[in-house]
Amino acid sequence: MASPSLHSLPGGLTDATKSLLYSCSNLLPTPPHSSPPRSNSSHITRSPRNLCDRKTMSTSAQASSSLPPLPEDRIVLGCGLVSADFLATVAFYPNPDDKTRSTSAKLQGGGNAGNSLTCAARLGLKPRLISKVADDPQGKGLIEELEADGVDTSFLVVSEGGNSPFTYVIVDNQTKTRTCIHTPGCPPMIPDDLSTSNLLAAISGARLVYFDGRLHETALLVAQEANRRAIPILTDAESKSEGLDDLLSLSSYVVCSAKFPQEWTEAPSIPSALVSFLLMLTNVKFVIVTLGKEGCIMLERGMTENAQSEETDIDGLCDILKKKKDSNRNSPTCISSGVKKLCAKGIGTVTGTLFVGTAENIPPGELVDTTGAGDSFIGATLYAICANMPPEIMLPFAAQVAAIKCRALGARTGIPYRTDPRLASFLVAGSQEVAAV
Repeated sequence: MASPSLHSLPGGLTDATKSLLYSCSNLLPTPPHSSPPRSNSSHITRSPRNLCDRKTMSTSAQASSSLPPLPEDRIVLGCGLVSADFLATVAFYPNPDDKTRSTSAKLQGGGNAGNSLTCAARLGLKPRLISKVADDPQGKGLIEELEADGVDTSFLVVSEGGNSPFTYVIVDNQTKTRTCIHTPGCPPMIPDDLSTSNLLAAISGARLVYFDGRLHETALLVAQEANRRAIPILTDAESKSEGLDDLLSLSSYVVCSAKFPQEWTEAPSIPSALVSFLLMLTNVKFVIVTLGKEGCIMLERGMTENAQSEETDIDGLCDILKKKKDSNRNSPTCISSGVKKLCAKGIGTVTGTLFVGTAENIPPGELVDTTGAGDSFIGATLYAICANMPPEIMLPFAAQVAAIKCRALGARTGIPYRTDPRLASFLVAGSQEVAAV
């Protein structure tokens, strides 16, 4: 059964209302990449720049002047979801059959691929997006917002009629959690929507191809072409879904949600699940599990000749690395095991390096919304791969980008630009590590 359009939903918005919402929303074009986005809050009175503003601008300019050059090969092709996010914050999540009022609201572009590529663009990459929207006000607004951020939408399919994907996002101010209710786009994207000429044009010159696990039939078509051209693939494995296994088998890099590794491998722990991952997916160079405020865990495949001959239990090793975390340090960091033969009981042994990454300890008063934090982490990871950052820099860098995003409502509002002073040390350190190699 086809998904209903916004027009047919009970109490749905009229076209005129939707157009008005979009004209007042964040889907208006944003400033160039060198400047942070302007606020769209109508209740804020703008005042002349004061000394504090000038100091902030000066700091940003100094950071920009000291940044390393952008990666030489920085075209990234993404295939996946873009949607309209209807965000509402509430004092606390309502009980069944309750009524409540929002404390703030926002209409903004969303979707995993749309968010990750927006992040990649703000960091300086040249992203291209394969996805599908309708020719409704939401679809038009989504395209405008992506283009304003520097995402190439030339390969985005626009259907006549139907509805663009959209998501209701309820942000609980008390628990700092969010609940998402998604309605897929109609008609859905199918492989025939992407012509051979568009596929070849989209993938031409790409340094990396990224999938968010959606649009699986079209994604597999793109992945097979990337594999033929030996272009590395990064896949976001958020949950078990149709066609995901095929994408994983062609992937060079995998970023997982906290629950996915054990659900997919049926391993008893996350570290042992990572060993299972590398044993089953022989093309994968590394797999990362994001753990929210607990940071992340990464297993990178290594060369056998560089490893110690003695096998090390990966669960015990992970516990040892976690105990080395500095609880007094607020900024993200990374702890490495060095190359070892890592064994998981009842699963097997792989040679690799285990990394434990920490997250920024965000003060409660600054934490606003975690929506899209994982997407920003992936966007930063895309940049790090293009810049050849080592994991010791990549993981803290991606965690920092995600933490900055969490300080504003919505998946995209808080995504930092490359010139953000809070990113300078990571970008410089990554460049120095590459130069040393």
